[in-house]
Amino acid sequence: MTDWNVTLWLVCYVAVFLGLSVFGAHRLRILWLYWRHRKAEPQVTSTFETLPQVTIQLPLFNEMHVVDQLLEAVSQIDYPQNLLQIQILDDSTDDTTQVCEDGAARLRARGFDVEYRHRDNRTGFKAGALEEAMPSAKGEFLLIFDADFLPPSDLLQKMIHHFSDKKVGMVQARWGHINKRDSLLTRLQAMMLDGHLVLEQTARSRGGFFLNFNGTAGIWRKSTIIDAGGWEHDTLTEDMDLSYRAQMNGWRFVYLKDILVPAELPPDMDGFKSQQHRWTKGSIQVCKKILGTVWRSEEPLSVKLEATAHLAANFAYLLMFGVVILMYPANFVFQNSWQKAVFLDLPVFFFASFSVILFYLTAQGAQRPWGWLKALPYLPLLLALGIGMSINNGKAVLEALFNQQSEFVRTPKYGQQTAPVRKRSKYKAARSVTFWIEVALAGYFSFLVVMALIKGQWMSVPFLAMFQFGFLYVVVGSMSKWWSFPTLFPPAPPEEPSQDPAVA
Repeated sequence: MTDWNVTLWLVCYVAVFLGLSVFGAHRLRILWLYWRHRKAEPQVTSTFETLPQVTIQLPLFNEMHVVDQLLEAVSQIDYPQNLLQIQILDDSTDDTTQVCEDGAARLRARGFDVEYRHRDNRTGFKAGALEEAMPSAKGEFLLIFDADFLPPSDLLQKMIHHFSDKKVGMVQARWGHINKRDSLLTRLQAMMLDGHLVLEQTARSRGGFFLNFNGTAGIWRKSTIIDAGGWEHDTLTEDMDLSYRAQMNGWRFVYLKDILVPAELPPDMDGFKSQQHRWTKGSIQVCKKILGTVWRSEEPLSVKLEATAHLAANFAYLLMFGVVILMYPANFVFQNSWQKAVFLDLPVFFFASFSVILFYLTAQGAQRPWGWLKALPYLPLLLALGIGMSINNGKAVLEALFNQQSEFVRTPKYGQQTAPVRKRSKYKAARSVTFWIEVALAGYFSFLVVMALIKGQWMSVPFLAMFQFGFLYVVVGSMSKWWSFPTLFPPAPPEEPSQDPAVA
């Protein structure tokens, strides 16, 4: 390669990793905020002398495997029955409709105030269903659950009194993971989510920054939603959109890290990819919609900067795509293995990966003693999965940037069904063109690993192998719904119950 080409590739390589380092630095700031505020538990300053009326909203779409368990869990919530209204907001186009009607009838027979609403169209998707239900919601407060959530009976009693502070507009509980030990994929998903749910949400809430309603397992003050302009459906993450609009209107949000509501993680790769695509695309849509308003507001500079980092976080997937492109020429910039390791691989690892490793280990350690040590063997696999998802999520970022519209694609829910039964289910996530790109990249990085071995670039092999494994794992995971593959990582045995209430 000519000197000019070498310089060009080096500049591009360094620029990409400087960008990733900025996102890494933000993770370190989140860690600092978490440790600074980790003991500052939200306190209830007073309690309601008379409990307020609450409407429980259950937005559903083709959820026949989990509806009954959801309705049963809701019916067990410890709260005066005369102060509860249950709204079943059903957009289903299959037998879920009949399951919902039967479930509503059972609850009415037990004395519950149940409103069953079925729409013949999905206008606005989940946001549209919630907005249309607002006029008939009797409660002063709205408790929302997605179909796969199983609220504990004491949830309302623990959360509702935070609203005795008239400035509080939303109270969010943390998600637990019903099936996190079912497979390697669900365990890695749980670790990914815990970084957000344990560290980010806690740090932002207690540090005085904007946080987002997670779409479920949270209670809204009805007047807060109205004041913020109601549910809007011009993004795929209506929860984040409404959260920012409400907080910019002066409402305060409370995040309760130690109150868990268990839910199902997508057990198959295509379901996981579909969920990640929707969340990634939606967050960039909200970034485009809201970020300018945030900067024109009178919020403190620190709040504006944190909101920018929050809303723009998924742009990191475009930088990761840049890493994928630059990996091959980087192997020719330095012909000597130790030079490449010292000047490229080690700086990349430290600035772009070290913060990620520390972030996820801290999230596990915050939940149970020595949790970080048990999570340690999974860290390389977690990093590899993040790399493997970069094409799927990078595509979502580009779709949002170029205003490509798409439906709100639900993540299939299977309840307690076994893997063979799930494979026969009609609920399957769609496969996109990214699958074939991932196949090509799995082959591409396999080639780079072989080339590094041939050239004796031993120190580069682990770094390249992580990319290879990431794309291979995503590809094989997507194929496994049709063919069975032996697993190198069988489901982990159940762990002993922890005394820590924060364990998910």
